[in-house]
Amino acid sequence: MSAPTNTADAGVLADVGSRLAFFKNLQAVTNKVHAAGNIDEIMLELSKDISQLFNADRLSIYAVSDDQSAIISKVKTGLNSFKDLRLPISEQSIAGYAALSRRVINIRDVYDEAELKAIHPNLRFLQEVDRRTGYRTTQMLVAPIVDSVNGELHGVVQIINNNAGGPFSVVVEEGIRGLCETLSIAFSQRSKATLVRSKYDCLVADAVLSAHELEVATRSARRQNVDVEEILIVEFQVTPAALGAALSKFFNVPYEPFLADRLKPIDLLKNLKRDYVEQNHWLPVEEGAEGIIILCLDPEQAKGSRIVQNVFPKRKLAYRVTTMREFKQTVDQMFGAVSEEVHVGDLLSGMEEGEPDAEYATEDVSAAADNELVKLVNKIILDAYQQGASDIHIEPGMGKDKVLVRFRRDGTLYKYIEVPPSYRNAMVARIKIMCDLDISEKRRPQDGKIKFKRFAPLDIELRVATIPSAGGVEDVVMRILSAGEPIPLDKLGVLPATLEKLKACIAKPYGIFFVCGPTGSGKTTTLHSVLGNLNTPDTKIWTAEDPVEITQKGLRQVQVNRKAGLDFPTVMRSFLRADPDIIMVGEMRDHETTAIGIEASLTGHLVFATLHTNSAPESVVRLLDMGMDPFNFADALIGVLAQRLAKRLCLKCKEAYRPTVEEVEQFAAEYCAELQATSRFGSNSQAAMAALQKQWLKDYGTDGHFVWHRAKGCDACGNTGYKGRVGLFELMVGSDEIKHLIQERGRVAQLLAQSMEDGMHTLKQDGMEKVLQGITDMKQVRTVCIK
Repeated sequence: MSAPTNTADAGVLADVGSRLAFFKNLQAVTNKVHAAGNIDEIMLELSKDISQLFNADRLSIYAVSDDQSAIISKVKTGLNSFKDLRLPISEQSIAGYAALSRRVINIRDVYDEAELKAIHPNLRFLQEVDRRTGYRTTQMLVAPIVDSVNGELHGVVQIINNNAGGPFSVVVEEGIRGLCETLSIAFSQRSKATLVRSKYDCLVADAVLSAHELEVATRSARRQNVDVEEILIVEFQVTPAALGAALSKFFNVPYEPFLADRLKPIDLLKNLKRDYVEQNHWLPVEEGAEGIIILCLDPEQAKGSRIVQNVFPKRKLAYRVTTMREFKQTVDQMFGAVSEEVHVGDLLSGMEEGEPDAEYATEDVSAAADNELVKLVNKIILDAYQQGASDIHIEPGMGKDKVLVRFRRDGTLYKYIEVPPSYRNAMVARIKIMCDLDISEKRRPQDGKIKFKRFAPLDIELRVATIPSAGGVEDVVMRILSAGEPIPLDKLGVLPATLEKLKACIAKPYGIFFVCGPTGSGKTTTLHSVLGNLNTPDTKIWTAEDPVEITQKGLRQVQVNRKAGLDFPTVMRSFLRADPDIIMVGEMRDHETTAIGIEASLTGHLVFATLHTNSAPESVVRLLDMGMDPFNFADALIGVLAQRLAKRLCLKCKEAYRPTVEEVEQFAAEYCAELQATSRFGSNSQAAMAALQKQWLKDYGTDGHFVWHRAKGCDACGNTGYKGRVGLFELMVGSDEIKHLIQERGRVAQLLAQSMEDGMHTLKQDGMEKVLQGITDMKQVRTVCIK
């Protein structure tokens, strides 16, 4: 009899020993819970310890939502758990029922419907999760985290699949009750011990909002069923930067604002889809010295889920937090706006990397009208138009270097996207096909035009130039041509005094009028504004342009085609036989065209033309150097308008400020220095200049009379502080004195001095006037004015 008794005693002792070991391990875990710095640390860092304690394959910890109607998963161990769950507190799920009933539920097999109905008739298991992840859930032990004092529900702990096989034991069930009691105490203590209970409480600590205002915003968001962030921004005017600072302090990671000029990291995005990114709230935005920068709304959730590490294995990761609004902006930037049918990220993710294939360029890519490449080219053009770009630059790299696509907006180039090198030849070939160029010719520059309406639902035209560059590749530059009605003359941005003189010039019945400036300075736009002012039913207007960029009803416009023998002189001679009242010539850069223009102006026609010169007086000297007869030219000249385009301060964010005395004195010195050319002062009369500057300061004062504006930066302008451009103008009128100087072949300095005596403002003076009006700033004026 002694042997069996000893065996039974040994079994009991073994059970007691395992029980003691279990509760010893449980005590170690509860000690860690009490030592944890915050609730999130408990949930994230102790999940592995809890799983090992219960010998479970997986663990989920749920927290109660703010409105107390659901539980939300905060920790889900396991490689296949790719989505956070929000479960209603009801019998629709096992965890939801544990929260509702405040009971511990121990299930042998979650697929056994009879076992579930024995617990509650309506209880069911969410099989969709298993089907989506490929995982088989069997055993499940679920317990609520309830405050023993006030009965408040904090969350639910759910352990899944016993590694030992079979259901979870009574000891384990007892242990999870003890763990939940410890967690409830820790949750209650942490909530009372700290003022920061939500990610927005730092706004109160930083005095951005009062505690009452935050509470009002929270209630308003709950009532309107919107995110609290939206209420804070719209109703309480909290800036994204302030929200970002609060989030940064709460999550202890740097804040990353929306960057309008961010380059899309195609290599990082190629395995990610827009729906997944929007659902999981994290996005890789760049790779640098810190590693891959992960932009997210909840860095701790992103870290804890380990999904990011699975997507980028063995890669160094650096997390950044951002606001919901800026996250959505970044997603739109990377994948395209939601309303658009095609997204750049989706297109490029389908383009496999490979060795550059030179032969691919000879294929007829137009036959594959629906392929990814055709969609990509169309999308690049659509995005450029929608972003207000004037030019698209496609710059293939050599060898395995990628194809860089850049947009020029407001005169500055910005990176847009990079395309795999295997598509460099195909992209150029596709663009050549769109504008009917020879795809087999790669050694000579070509130019053409794309009527984009043939390829997409957008009625614009693009001027295309292809240029062979080093490495056997071809660059492509596409200029988006202006469409629609011309800008009214009064809206052109010409100062009132100059505008009055300009209108007087163009009202002359005959003569020649020039608009000069470098490429891209808006000369064609200005001439079409002038023609729009003169375009009446009783006036015949012919234009010769290369290319025709702006179209107007009532104008008869001719596209120059040198290949067909239709150059500017030929078109001009034909105009003279076509009974014109007004002739506009796109360019006058050769002797023959200019001579015909002057001849036409002397025979009763009003002629307008453009020149590529720096200033109005220089234009006259340039034309005389081209061999124009000074007497005929002087008789024909009405005036010369020089212009530049300077960046305009963003209307939404420009900041007013009082300039210092030094700034005003410097401004006065620069303004008065422009007057040195006048004969009244002379270039060497320092005393006269000092007197003029003193008088200027006396008139305007330095005691706060000025209110200037400077660039600040906002979402509307991409945080540059500038949006759009403004014209700077100088108008030299063909007065009798100017005509006399032309006949005598006067120098530029003489023409400039006389023009200023006649009341001309120089380009820089015009820009400085617009600085005083708050339209631009001195940095931009100095950038575009060479003097």
